[in-house]
Amino acid sequence: MPRKRPGRVRTRNTNRREALKLSSMAPEDYNVRPGEAKSIACPDCRTWRRIMGDKVLKIREHCISDKVAEGEKHVACPGSDQLVVIDIDVQRWQARQNRLLCDAMPQENRRAAQQFYKPLPAPAAPVSRIKAEVTLETARQSYLAHRKGCTLCVGGRHCTDGGILARRFVLALNQEPARREARAEQDRQERRTERKQLAPAVRKAQWARHGGTAVEAANNRCAQRVPGTVSEVRGTQVPLASQDVETHDRRQAELGKQYAARRSTTRVV
Repeated sequence: MPRKRPGRVRTRNTNRREALKLSSMAPEDYNVRPGEAKSIACPDCRTWRRIMGDKVLKIREHCISDKVAEGEKHVACPGSDQLVVIDIDVQRWQARQNRLLCDAMPQENRRAAQQFYKPLPAPAAPVSRIKAEVTLETARQSYLAHRKGCTLCVGGRHCTDGGILARRFVLALNQEPARREARAEQDRQERRTERKQLAPAVRKAQWARHGGTAVEAANNRCAQRVPGTVSEVRGTQVPLASQDVETHDRRQAELGKQYAARRSTTRVV
């Protein structure tokens, strides 16, 4: 593998000016990012030029005009071979440049400094570990589905999950007679309770409690009410007339004037 030749300034010529310190320039007029080619805006022609060298840094020789290939005369820029001194904190300068780039970026293109990732959902629990109501049919279907897709459950052999499902199916099969008997007993109790509620004696007692001759007579009674009397439903504590007749009449007159003024305003509009 050929050895990489280190970059260096191949001439000792300079423009005999005092070395240019980066601290005296604007932070956006030079680029000294690690891993990138160093460049600077020439103080004389204000064009971006490379900074040559590793230890002794100089601005690369360049022309004032960029149109030499089009026939213009080659005129060397006075800023060529200008010595450059890096007297700044590169890390602090880089942090500031990143902040300026982020502020100048459109708001819709910005990204948060800290990325929040949606957590991945936890894998589903195996069928053998799901705690749910176990019946003979559900245990049978789970066991058969596992046997069909598992390559370790062959013949009388079972894997760990297959063994759990097989024991669950056998347990449900053994408990099925007792479960059927309990279900039948519950059905008998429900039918017995329904027959008791529909018995003639029970219905007669219900009619006696919620009806009867007195209730029927009260419902069928149609008494004529004398005008000015108070209904027994409302009670005698509800007054039929106002306590202060004069105040009541004055208040009614004010409300009538307000209503008339409101109607006249509405018509004008």
